[in-house]
Amino acid sequence: MRLWGVRGVAFIAAWLLLAGACMAQMPAGKLLVVNKGDSALAIVDAGTMDSVKVATGPVPHEVAASADGKFAVVTNYGAHQDGTTISVIDLTTRKETRVDLGGLRGPHGVVFFDGKAWFTVEGSKKIARYDPTTNKIDWTHDIGQERTHMLVISKDGHSIYTSNVNSDSVTVVTANTDKSQWTNTVVKVGKGPEGIDLSPDGMEVWSANSGDGTVSIIDTATKKVKQTVNVGTKHSNRLKFTPDGKLALISDLGSGDLVVMDVASRQDVKRMNLGKNAEGILILPDGSRAFVAVSGDNKVVLVDLKTWAVAPQSLRGNDPDGMAWVEK
Repeated sequence: MRLWGVRGVAFIAAWLLLAGACMAQMPAGKLLVVNKGDSALAIVDAGTMDSVKVATGPVPHEVAASADGKFAVVTNYGAHQDGTTISVIDLTTRKETRVDLGGLRGPHGVVFFDGKAWFTVEGSKKIARYDPTTNKIDWTHDIGQERTHMLVISKDGHSIYTSNVNSDSVTVVTANTDKSQWTNTVVKVGKGPEGIDLSPDGMEVWSANSGDGTVSIIDTATKKVKQTVNVGTKHSNRLKFTPDGKLALISDLGSGDLVVMDVASRQDVKRMNLGKNAEGILILPDGSRAFVAVSGDNKVVLVDLKTWAVAPQSLRGNDPDGMAWVEK
């Protein structure tokens, strides 16, 4: 663990300018930002502006925080999809525990559900689950597709949806009543699906396809694509619904744009160029603002989702990507 030093001062100064501009007061909480270039997780207290960086395993890509805000899990992807660990970070003490994955390779997308961390393992074509109470991987499941990248879980925990980049597919993993058995349904989508999210009402899964600039909309009841929309992105990276389900935000790694889609009309209603290589997206729980990691410019920008104003100063980081928010 180390303080940010000069870079941290710049980070804090940016936040102070941001708060004094046109943005409303930030809610109390912590912003977690993966810095791939430093192999570290940045932890920023939105109230006091105190910030620290905690070392992780090699080249982390994504992070998720526990519901109680006590710890975070970072997936250490590695330089060549060869990572073999996850980092469990106590958010109070800022201490890291590195967990060996026992032969699983290339951990990537991660979410917390029901007290456990569920994550994709690209190199092993699986998804897996980490139990913090035992500090062990307690479940794995074969996906069998190429580059299983990101995942989302239904509110009842009986359906998991994964984006499989090199197989041009989304896998729907469905559990039986007691979750003792899981079955796969492979849904063919556009080319190179990366970003994926489940609509707040649970009725649709949207897949942002990096290879052909489309979004595939899957009906969760039928497990079939019901519509494909061409949004003209160069390389879609992430897709996130706003909490009210009215908008979907897509980051375009190729153009640096943030593309805003109206969910009801299926039309893109706004494009904002944020810099070079737009990647991770984090929408605050109240739906007021979104953080977007612009990795090519080593910054994270803050966008007001009501006025579409961009904060005049960005948050600095070394190749930022995945983010999470911890409420106080």
